[in-house]
Amino acid sequence: MNSSVSEKPIIALASWLTSPAGLYVRTWEEAQLAALTTNIFGFNAVQIGVPEIDGLAASRMPHRWIADTDIPRCSSLQAIVMHDFAELPFATQSLDLVVLPHVLEFAHEPHQILREVDRVLIPEGQVIVTGFNPASLWGARQAATRLTKQPFLPESGELIGVPRIKDWLKLLDMEVYPGHFGCYAPPCDTERWLQRFDFMERAGARWWPFLGGVYIVQAIKRVKGMRLIGPAWNKKKASARQRVPVANKHINHKNEYGQG
Repeated sequence: MNSSVSEKPIIALASWLTSPAGLYVRTWEEAQLAALTTNIFGFNAVQIGVPEIDGLAASRMPHRWIADTDIPRCSSLQAIVMHDFAELPFATQSLDLVVLPHVLEFAHEPHQILREVDRVLIPEGQVIVTGFNPASLWGARQAATRLTKQPFLPESGELIGVPRIKDWLKLLDMEVYPGHFGCYAPPCDTERWLQRFDFMERAGARWWPFLGGVYIVQAIKRVKGMRLIGPAWNKKKASARQRVPVANKHINHKNEYGQG
């Protein structure tokens, strides 16, 4: 199978995230992800791609990984290098949480990535997706790229709207929570102008909440006919789940950030 995420778009996004607009997005997304993940409990959490955004910094799960197509560094998470985001190197029903920051926008097979996420999640496991909102000023500027030839966002990506993401998740029988929107400032290229429009963050959240430049969608994997009755799991099974759920045959390299 061909790689679902080529290196070029990921490099373009990584570079863009160091720009003033990119830092604006990272700050908002990391704050929102911290608020969401700190209250999701379990043993195993994985972020797929875009290590520049630390989506698991506030997670309290004992086992946390970052999986990418290159060796990620400068983080406390364990790193897994993988060839293809459409073939996740984790055992079936082994993960409690998967975070996908902007990965679907740069994937050739976003549906297959979500199917893989559904496979590796345990029942009641959760997935969090972030993306650029096409129904926003940012989306409008990006759409005008065909005329201006000056893209605001990384050109290799294809913006996917929240309704579409929710439909894909619902087709996998996932329960989708209300979305979170942010980054209401106009698509400015400089920090100075972004700061001038800082007031729009509060105004946008109140008056036009669905038009933020960035969104976060959260969903939980439901299994029909299954009913959870408290934390009455078997200690032996719980101990087994705490072990690394990685399928070793798919791993090219594994280390911890900051250890080379």
